[in-house]
Amino acid sequence: MKPSVIASDFRASIKTWMRSKGTLFWTLAFPVILILIFGAIFSGMGESEYTVYIQDLDDSEMSQSFIEILESTRVIKIEPVDADINVSAYIKENNIKRLIVIPEDYEETINRFFVDHNASVNLTYYFDPSEQTSTQVVRNIVSNVLQSLNMELSQGSTIVGVKEISTITEEFEYIDFFVPGMIGFTIMQTCIYGSIERNTKFRKDGILRKLLTTPVTRTEWILAKMLFMLFLSFISTVLIIVVGYLVYGVTIAIDPAMNLLMILIIVATSFLFSGMGMIIGRFVKEEETADTAGGAISFPMMFLAGTFFPLEMMPEALQTFARVLPLYYVNEGLRNAMIYMNHSEAILNAGIVFIFASVFFIIGALLTKWQED
Repeated sequence: MKPSVIASDFRASIKTWMRSKGTLFWTLAFPVILILIFGAIFSGMGESEYTVYIQDLDDSEMSQSFIEILESTRVIKIEPVDADINVSAYIKENNIKRLIVIPEDYEETINRFFVDHNASVNLTYYFDPSEQTSTQVVRNIVSNVLQSLNMELSQGSTIVGVKEISTITEEFEYIDFFVPGMIGFTIMQTCIYGSIERNTKFRKDGILRKLLTTPVTRTEWILAKMLFMLFLSFISTVLIIVVGYLVYGVTIAIDPAMNLLMILIIVATSFLFSGMGMIIGRFVKEEETADTAGGAISFPMMFLAGTFFPLEMMPEALQTFARVLPLYYVNEGLRNAMIYMNHSEAILNAGIVFIFASVFFIIGALLTKWQED
């Protein structure tokens, strides 16, 4: 073994790396982007604030005191709900994740306890089982507040309890809510990487330039490639659902209208991220930098768009930023169509995905050129 040979090859590799501006940029930019994104997410996790809607039917001094105690934790943000509103319809229409109802006889029952020790009253806590982390945090806070309240009032007897009701009528597990996010993420990865790799490889090999001499038009070529990306998107979607069902017993709602909407969202998502890949591929000259460039776009979006954990775990600024990301609306649209069965929210998110798809695909198609610059 000759150290001089190793040193010479090492120096040659560094020179080759530094000659490629694209490789140099993305190699240095990718870890910086990741640390900035994840640092922003996890540095604020201990300071998260969770919104809880409260319908106070009692409107008494004691019920207001309970609400003030929750607010004083500085972890819960209270949003009042009018007493005359039907909470079940309100939760569904507004996609509410957590809501507490204080019953009309709240204060009266507490006062009656001192005469009748069998008297008790329950708050009703409506929760979204898909928001496991935030739901558990709020559940623990409410439980601790009630425990302290019962201890103060009765030295341990349970006067005020809590009754939990899932906002989803079916029995779902976390994997049921995870699957739609995985479908959106997989389609994004397939289409972005596929479009970038295809465009950069074909440009490097001179295939794009040679296509100018064929009777095939640029529109025909792009649509043919899009159909292939769409084919892969449906293959991956079917595999995720089938394996999820066979291995984990994933529950997918069967509803013709919602299933059709799910298919339309998948089609739009395929066009959306294929267009995004074409845009990135237009500016990535070297094939070697394609994967890094795609990762720099898709990885932060994957973690910021609520694929794996709820947005409320992140600082408020990042939550706002997440709502401008296309993948966020893909995830929400698929969850509403496949799990929540919320027609209005599914249609709204699907419409936003279609707008994103139209913009990115049209721009990507216009930027895709066969001739070299």
